[in-house]
Amino acid sequence: MEANAGKALEVEVDGEKYQRIPIKTRLVSPEDEIDQVVIEFAKPQLKDGDVLFITEKIVAITQGRSFPVSSIKPRPLALKLSKYVTKTPSGIGLGMPETMEMALQECGTPRILFAAAVAAVTKRFGRKGDFYRIAGPKARGIDGPTSGTIPPYNTQVVLAPAKPNQVAKRLKQLLECRAEVLIVDINDFGGNVLGSTVGRNGLFERILSDNPLGQGHQSTPMGIIRPV
Repeated sequence: MEANAGKALEVEVDGEKYQRIPIKTRLVSPEDEIDQVVIEFAKPQLKDGDVLFITEKIVAITQGRSFPVSSIKPRPLALKLSKYVTKTPSGIGLGMPETMEMALQECGTPRILFAAAVAAVTKRFGRKGDFYRIAGPKARGIDGPTSGTIPPYNTQVVLAPAKPNQVAKRLKQLLECRAEVLIVDINDFGGNVLGSTVGRNGLFERILSDNPLGQGHQSTPMGIIRPV
């Protein structure tokens, strides 16, 4: 049991201590099934009372929701809107034409235009984040290519996973133990629970807020939360 470099294995939240145990896997591709990946790498390590958390990216990849940048042809609107997206150290988000094009396809042009219009107004008053709040989790979950991503996904756009709650529930049944399952979108600046079998009260976001799985080539797309 070993933490990723620079990450603590144990964290304390609300007076309770939890271990965050990374699970190393092989490179996962669209030809893989998330069920089999979880059974192969996570199931042998789980105990009753654990919470298995799985990054949304690995779920989306196994659903065939990753696309080479070269295969995406942005429309003029995507080119224009992407110029106004604030890029952050956590990733490019919709700040490139190809990711914005996928947001238009996933969320619909009216919703993206409405989000952009509201954000343009509220930014003048110093308010940030309205674009993604209005565009919704499908837009927020789109990952663009970065140099720190494992190839070949450093040249691909990965969408948010489809039906994350249903995925979490199915995986819990497959595990055959009293462990809960989370599908999460986390990075070095925080995260969100997209799918869950245990409810959503903000506790797990805080337990995972420092991104214990890392943000690069660690090959640990899953982990275990275990009360100490």
